[in-house]
Amino acid sequence: MFVECKENFDVTNFTSFKIGGNIEKVYFPKSVDEFIEIVSTVENVKVYGNFSNTLVSSDGYDGAIIVTSKMDNFWIEDNRFYADAGWKGPKLSKMAKTAGLSGFEFMIGFPGSLGGNVCMNASANGQCISDNITRIICWSKDKGVFTLEKNEMKFGYRYSICQELPIVILGAEFELREKDEDIIQKQMDKNLEFRKAHQPSLSLPNCGSVFRNPEGCSAGKLLEEIGAKSFVVGGAKVWENHSNFIINTGNATSEDVLNLMYKMCVGVDEKFAINLTPEVRYLGNRNIREDELCRILNIK
Repeated sequence: MFVECKENFDVTNFTSFKIGGNIEKVYFPKSVDEFIEIVSTVENVKVYGNFSNTLVSSDGYDGAIIVTSKMDNFWIEDNRFYADAGWKGPKLSKMAKTAGLSGFEFMIGFPGSLGGNVCMNASANGQCISDNITRIICWSKDKGVFTLEKNEMKFGYRYSICQELPIVILGAEFELREKDEDIIQKQMDKNLEFRKAHQPSLSLPNCGSVFRNPEGCSAGKLLEEIGAKSFVVGGAKVWENHSNFIINTGNATSEDVLNLMYKMCVGVDEKFAINLTPEVRYLGNRNIREDELCRILNIK
């Protein structure tokens, strides 16, 4: 079986942050069967979707990864909707709308892949990915391919069982609701307008929300209270319109971003005695400072 593989692949322009270096081997499976072929033959391979919430080391990564972005099987039957992990949120929103199905409107502006969205139980505008899920197709080293029902996923705010166990999402099935296309489109337009007003566009390289909201309060509000909108480290700066976003001004390194995240965390901890939890993942080689910052920030 031929599986697409690129060696010494520069992922810089592949990531939402537009930060990264060369990765030794990158596999691009197009199906579950190809995914199984890779994990069965390649040792210590890591799995990623669309790098929408991943900070990749400026020094790259001396290892192998799987990128699921080309896994694009799907089917629609009545109000049931199945999609592989590689589909991006905006495309799923439009496909569901065309079928007259409601439930994916909130994903119209999401840069990430379905697998990542399920893993973190992504949400926006009063909807979340777990609202309409019925079952999830997964893989783990111990069990191979298996199915989890919704109640087995332990969904919560920005949380699923994937944070507890080494589970990879391969696809998910949903039960959506029939609705007029025009009504769905209006909600999608409204969601896009909200996103444009509250989050930086992808023309400003960023990784989405940097920190999770602590229970009962907003990370953005806490960061604004400490003046984080003025924070700059190297080529990384806090977005002037919302304190919970970091943008790459053009020449930011992974160390710049980590140092800025540390500055933000320290500020909130000193003023409010609250430890912020990062949403950002890290991939790649670490210099001494980056290793220290990842441990302090508890970035996996």
